[in-house]
Amino acid sequence: MRNPRVVLDNLVFKSREENYEFTRLYRNLYNEEFYLLAYSNIYAKEGNMTKGTDGKTIDGFSLERIYKLIEKLKDESYQPKPSRRREISKANGGKRPLGIPSFDDKLIQEIIRMILEAIYEGKFQESSHGFRPKRSCHTALEQVKLTFTAARWFIEGDIKSFFDNIDHHKLIEILERHIKDKKFIRLIWKFLRAGYLDDWVYHRTYSGAPQGGITSPLLSNIYLNELDKFVRNLQREFSNGKTRKRNPKYRNLEYQVGIQKKWLKTHWKTLNEEDKRNEIKKYKELRKKMLKTDFRDPMDLDYKRIQYIRYADDWIIGVIGSKSECIKLKEKITKFLWEELKLRLSQEKTLITNSRNFARFLGYDIKVRRDQSTKKMKTGNTQRVFNYQCVLYLPQEKWVKKLKELRAIVMRKDGKWKPIHRTELINNEPIEIQGIYNAEIRGLYNYYKMAFNVSSLHSFNFFMKFSYLKTLGKKYKSSVKKMYSKFSVNGKLAVKYETVKGTKISYYYNDGFRRSKVSKVSKDNVDRLPLTAKYSGRSSIIQRLLANKCEHCGDQTEKMEVHHVRKLKDLKGKKRWEQFMIARKRKTLVLCHKCHVNLHKGKLD
Repeated sequence: MRNPRVVLDNLVFKSREENYEFTRLYRNLYNEEFYLLAYSNIYAKEGNMTKGTDGKTIDGFSLERIYKLIEKLKDESYQPKPSRRREISKANGGKRPLGIPSFDDKLIQEIIRMILEAIYEGKFQESSHGFRPKRSCHTALEQVKLTFTAARWFIEGDIKSFFDNIDHHKLIEILERHIKDKKFIRLIWKFLRAGYLDDWVYHRTYSGAPQGGITSPLLSNIYLNELDKFVRNLQREFSNGKTRKRNPKYRNLEYQVGIQKKWLKTHWKTLNEEDKRNEIKKYKELRKKMLKTDFRDPMDLDYKRIQYIRYADDWIIGVIGSKSECIKLKEKITKFLWEELKLRLSQEKTLITNSRNFARFLGYDIKVRRDQSTKKMKTGNTQRVFNYQCVLYLPQEKWVKKLKELRAIVMRKDGKWKPIHRTELINNEPIEIQGIYNAEIRGLYNYYKMAFNVSSLHSFNFFMKFSYLKTLGKKYKSSVKKMYSKFSVNGKLAVKYETVKGTKISYYYNDGFRRSKVSKVSKDNVDRLPLTAKYSGRSSIIQRLLANKCEHCGDQTEKMEVHHVRKLKDLKGKKRWEQFMIARKRKTLVLCHKCHVNLHKGKLD
């Protein structure tokens, strides 16, 4: 069997040829090594313990399970199960359908995802950031911050129900441009048309890529890569002028400043003290006026640019141009999306916003600063460095909404918010309560740490801190003041707890909310997957499975199965097999079939 990493690296290498056609991809699904790699990629996810429509989970995974799947794929009798549909809440208060596939389907989808990613990752545009290796919301926002300098307008894109409206025929057509393997295409088609069960009623799927499917994010990127390429062509057509023209007003003032400086140097020794002060004052006033004047002509109609960033189905365009040109750009994109991709652009939600005002992208507010203030540089010169910079802001409504979601605040009669206890946490231990609060604070801060005003999270922390103290107060039927005294170490909120190594202290969040100014994103070429074959070995879970030894009784004659638990904290540690898993911090246990059956019957140990 060929090493799957070698196969993937070869696909990456071939993908660099723009018109290369990929064949014989389906045969990789006969390679058991691909299944083991796919399993090692996804086995740790908690969602694998949720039953699909076939009633099975990841529990009991074995080599035998792989062989059965391969046999079905060889004669193309394999048919994906309908996904189980569940509604999850959206940020805007609505509901989003989430598909839960069976584990066997997840395993095969992961192999398909790896193959497609190897082929397409290098073909995606620099403007695309969603669901890609080494990319994230932060890399998208960083690119906005760096490239939207001096933008005059924002176009905020909103595609109506994108994931539900992906046209299957168009998607297959896009895939077939590079993939000439009918069996592989037919398998993808089967997954697209597998349907779903909602309240145990079967529904066919004629369009869309179900959210929750492992391949869905990548397929959506392949689909919207057509939009990325279209906007890239628009950029080329729209862009005009190498640089803006010099501003005549600035040039005139610069000339006057130069003349005044030269005059001062020439006549300095002949001037009395009062004249010196007057001439220096005149020089400073001219220079101050010059620094408040744009070096380049901000209204130069011959200089035009477009910058475009996309994360999944959210995208934003920064335009150096007129509003009428923005309207035409919006019309062109609307037409392309409908005629080429069968998608509708929401005309009401796709806003054209002046960059003086806030535009919303990935939960941040974005604007281009108009700021004539100056800064003294290391050279000693004074320059304007803030004007027309793109700045990211944390909207206040985001942290207020988070507090409301956590039920940590309530509105008083005077319309102001006040912190309250959280009833659902009262029965937890103090160390657990503190850990939950710390994780929630860090989670919000880590997402918004790029915001210019991220320090406003001190207000968020104020409410969280008193909600935490009130939760402790409710638990111990005491006051906030007494809880502060009880859970305080050296003047800081903290919880003492016992371990086998003695007493330890865990502090309430006290790391502050500093803005992250320097990018920590890798500057490597992230458009290519690295060549990894010579550096990669099998993961621990695969080595344990292939060792063919029961980790409970030591038997090596029976077929091995992997027992899974959703969370380690669900184990009570009363039985030997539980103690074994807890001690090694593993959510998996390789057992022979007999021991696995006894475990589920409650007879093991």
